[in-house]
Amino acid sequence: MAPPPEEDPKPATTKAEPEAEPRAAHEAAAGATLAGAIFTTERAGWRQALLIPLLAVFTALVVGALVIVFSDEQALDQWASFFRDPIGALAASWTAVREAYYALFIGALGSPSEIARSLGSGDIERIQGALFPLSETIVTATPLILVGLSVAVGFRAGLFNIGAEGQMNAGAILGSLAGFTLTSLPGPIHLTVMILASLAGGMVWGAIPGFLKAKTGAHEVITTIMLNFVAVSLALYLLSTDLFTRRAEPIARPVQVAFPHLFGSSLRVHLGIFVALGVAALVAWLLNRTTIGFEFRAVGANPDAARAAGMNPTRTTIAVMAMAGGLAGLAGANQLASVTPSLIPGFASGLGFDGIAVALLGRARPAGVVAAAFLFGMLRAGGRTMQATVQVPIDIIVVIQALVIAFVAAPALVRAIYRIRASRVAGPEAFAKGWGG
Repeated sequence: MAPPPEEDPKPATTKAEPEAEPRAAHEAAAGATLAGAIFTTERAGWRQALLIPLLAVFTALVVGALVIVFSDEQALDQWASFFRDPIGALAASWTAVREAYYALFIGALGSPSEIARSLGSGDIERIQGALFPLSETIVTATPLILVGLSVAVGFRAGLFNIGAEGQMNAGAILGSLAGFTLTSLPGPIHLTVMILASLAGGMVWGAIPGFLKAKTGAHEVITTIMLNFVAVSLALYLLSTDLFTRRAEPIARPVQVAFPHLFGSSLRVHLGIFVALGVAALVAWLLNRTTIGFEFRAVGANPDAARAAGMNPTRTTIAVMAMAGGLAGLAGANQLASVTPSLIPGFASGLGFDGIAVALLGRARPAGVVAAAFLFGMLRAGGRTMQATVQVPIDIIVVIQALVIAFVAAPALVRAIYRIRASRVAGPEAFAKGWGG
């Protein structure tokens, strides 16, 4: 009986085949999968990404109109006799809303007819007077663009930066110091140094919560909120020292440099608006056209997949928060070089928190942030005229802003009101991760 044929020995490398695959192949596959997911997500639902904020603003204006009617005495008197004269009640309500919103529009952008007449007359002073409301809107929107970008950058990387207020103060501290001490420098160089100092101050203040998040897992919401208080308290302490002030009042020495006005000293619009728009364009290019921006978005979409693709989520988290802080620091430099030349208590005036609303309304996109900042600038600049002209409380503007934020934060409600079918959105569109993220 012949012996059974010997079986060929199994190659020793068979069991190790999965481990023997090149690491580069794994990283390439993970990177390709992650890139496809991100680009598919960003292409999906772009119409709703534009439509939902617009409908949120419209809905907020409609609800704001109801608030105006209920706060107008003449309209309420007419509504008391609604069953006897319903047309009169509706007419009085329409008049109250129309006059209020017309005053809001004129106060934000100016009267189109007056602008046309002033341009036709060629009188410089008259032209400046007609463009004054638009100038105030631009001045108000400029810092909002920068703090909105600060929050938006964090959103794109899955981080919730609530520390723009403190980062703006930190940037203003260094910017103010450079602004009133380096007076021997030529004007343009002095202005540049002050801007860079504010940028550095904000970046350092933003990198702290980024480092804590990356190394210890401390949630950025908690750390950034706490650092807001630290920055404000640090500014108050410095305002009590001889380094910053020589007076009894807690007001720092004014910076000795400023952005040049674009259309004469009677209009406050200044070169800072072009700086803000340039920064927004640079951020858009960085996020959408560079490897660094892709890493930001990839880590925000899925840190584990990003790590498998060879990225470093720890380094990226610190870089994102430092960049966000630097943008908020630039907002501090903008205020120092324009409307608030001295570091004072309450320097940021809540602009850091307004940046959250701007970033939400702009869907964390630089172009959307710019548009949202101008909308908020229009509401604030026009609100003052609305109050002075038709005696509508300026608090109505706060109500409208709050309603805009509420509707943007609850897109399901907007879709339900206007019967819009929802599209699946994930990744960067979901903004920051939750508390367990």
